[in-house]
Amino acid sequence: MMSRKIKFNCLKFSLVAGFMLFVQIVFAQGKFADFESTVDARRKSLGNDLMVYIANKDTILYQKAFGDMNVRTQAPVGAASAWFTTALVLQLVDEGKISLDDKIVQYLPIYGSYAKNYVTIRHCLTHMTGIQTDPFKTASVTAKQKFESLEEEVNSYAKKEIQTNAGEEFRYSNMGPSIAARIVEIVTKKKFEQLLRQRIFSPLGMRNTAFVTEDGTPASPSTGAKTTAADMTRFLQMILNGGTLNGKKILSPEAVAEMRKIQFASEKIKNAPKTMNGFSYTLGGIWSTDLVEEPGATASVLVSPALLGAWPMIDFKRGYVLVVFPKSFTGEQNQNEYLRLKEVLDQARF
Repeated sequence: MMSRKIKFNCLKFSLVAGFMLFVQIVFAQGKFADFESTVDARRKSLGNDLMVYIANKDTILYQKAFGDMNVRTQAPVGAASAWFTTALVLQLVDEGKISLDDKIVQYLPIYGSYAKNYVTIRHCLTHMTGIQTDPFKTASVTAKQKFESLEEEVNSYAKKEIQTNAGEEFRYSNMGPSIAARIVEIVTKKKFEQLLRQRIFSPLGMRNTAFVTEDGTPASPSTGAKTTAADMTRFLQMILNGGTLNGKKILSPEAVAEMRKIQFASEKIKNAPKTMNGFSYTLGGIWSTDLVEEPGATASVLVSPALLGAWPMIDFKRGYVLVVFPKSFTGEQNQNEYLRLKEVLDQARF
């Protein structure tokens, strides 16, 4: 008799909990009605097949699939891949194994043979190595020369011409994050993809995220990640939480503060996608939506305007993350479309 009563009470509790969750979802969807209609009206430029997430530090507040999309749909995220690479580098900084201001010749002596002794890991994560790069074109970033290993790729960069002194000019390319990722491999004696899976993706429950290529060659640490909107949301929630999510510590608060730090004045930006015009740069593919002239200032809003369409965004002031995630390549993005979404979202008062 007692067992039946317990089962009945458990059933009542489950029904009530389910009903409350349903009410919460309906309420949330209504609160974001203006935002949803704004997304729908802009799908031609954002992507017809689209997944959108809004979350605070620990709760998904809104999720919506548009067109042929669902929570398990995996797609490339372009430049947002460098967020993962940067987090991995900062983990080793947290552990005292490397410093952002270490010179890369400590780990890659070949660079000393080609007069690149003053390039640091920080320069690599801020596109300020001074190594010759081509004028920015979408194809030059998304296309990738085939190498048998990350080691082979990074060693080839050492032989490139010096364009300017390290730290003087920002010139967007895939080289810097690849060099930083190779240093992580050298220090840990493990492969880049393996480290990300063990140290970041698995602890955060990002089961549908990986750096992969169709031909088996090494994926670019700058642009080679494939993920889902749900997985990307978990990663951003971790950063919003100061480096921890669901009891799993990925980064220290100091590391997150470094991710938010404006690294240099905008006058140093010489070569970047027009999508980033008017933004300040922080670290490893991460931009601030405000043009802040003072290096060392703390960004309140972080974003990665990926050429492949994905726009992850963190608003620390208002306490939310936004992930706009298209299924396929849509061309170079118009930042005004995404900033308009943020403007509408900020009016939702959630």
